[in-house]
Amino acid sequence: MNQYDQYLTELSRQLLEGCKKTAVDGTVLFTPDGVANYDALWVRDLGYMAEYCGDLFAPGQLEACIEFILSGQREDGWIPDRVEADGCPVYAAGAKGSPVGEANLDNTPFLVFAVYSTLQLAAVETQVLARWVKALVRGMDCISLSPEGLVYNDPARPHSPYGFTDTVCKTGRLFYESLLYWRACRQLAELIRRCGEDEAKAADYEARAQRVTQAIDQLYDPETGLYFAAELDCRQPDVWGAAFLLYIGFPVEEEKGQGLARWLTENQSRYLYKGQASHLPDGAPWQKLLIEVAPGEYQNGAYWATASGWMWYVLRKTDPKGARQLLEEVTADFKSDGCCECVAPGYRKLPEYVVSAVNVRGPVRKGLMEDGQLT
Repeated sequence: MNQYDQYLTELSRQLLEGCKKTAVDGTVLFTPDGVANYDALWVRDLGYMAEYCGDLFAPGQLEACIEFILSGQREDGWIPDRVEADGCPVYAAGAKGSPVGEANLDNTPFLVFAVYSTLQLAAVETQVLARWVKALVRGMDCISLSPEGLVYNDPARPHSPYGFTDTVCKTGRLFYESLLYWRACRQLAELIRRCGEDEAKAADYEARAQRVTQAIDQLYDPETGLYFAAELDCRQPDVWGAAFLLYIGFPVEEEKGQGLARWLTENQSRYLYKGQASHLPDGAPWQKLLIEVAPGEYQNGAYWATASGWMWYVLRKTDPKGARQLLEEVTADFKSDGCCECVAPGYRKLPEYVVSAVNVRGPVRKGLMEDGQLT
């Protein structure tokens, strides 16, 4: 198995080098791809890079990117979706000036993940961390919640949700976004304590996470054994969310957790193509979009390596042969046709896409270490 870690590490290193862009203030930015399609520093891509390949960054680079993003925090607290090389912040998905919905709901959670991951790799001065935490608290408090504490998207004025479904009009109580919020609350509570902030504030974020835990079953679908992506628009079974829930150790009833793992194990042909995963079973299109996306393409039915690592992490325990096949297929696809953003039969979008590699590398390394196969 170490051959996959070695290959994915070297590929991640190459893609990181190829996606660099120097900002007007000299900050080295890490854009989502190596062909300047997404020509800015995106907060969720940075979050994934920090978590899954932060060890490949030079000292100080992650900290500088965090500062660059925070320089664009809006007066009302919203963290940017991305910041362009000239320092211009953009808060919602879509072209600048033509937002796809309101500001993305996952901006702050992913910056929490970036900060938390950075602190696992390097020491940060307490006063710097305290300033970051203050900004993150303001950003988290912008996110709309349902009365019981799940992330809520108003159907009358929807936000763009999780960035890898940012064209999708998921409304009402949201599943994947609530998982992100739960994780961010737990990590932020730890960050608050690390910088010596008010213990009551840390306890409040732990309580918010607990409310998500208690309320998440409102989105459970007993018919499929999965969770619905959303309560209202796009009330469809969330395949990515099932794997991500298990990967992050979100606490659900044992029977439900086993059911998620069983569904992912028994239905691999319904969500995997060349080792890459569709958002919904059978690559189905979403019921409602914020902008037009052709069925079977991009976020409306294509297959992404972004989620492959989480799938492998589950399958390595339930179906080792299937897990090995997933890795064989996704790495073979990278080698033969490039590390793309997403793929489908007769369709490939955007080569040299960094997250496609690093999001496989990170969970694979984690699983191999847990299994004693990597030190």
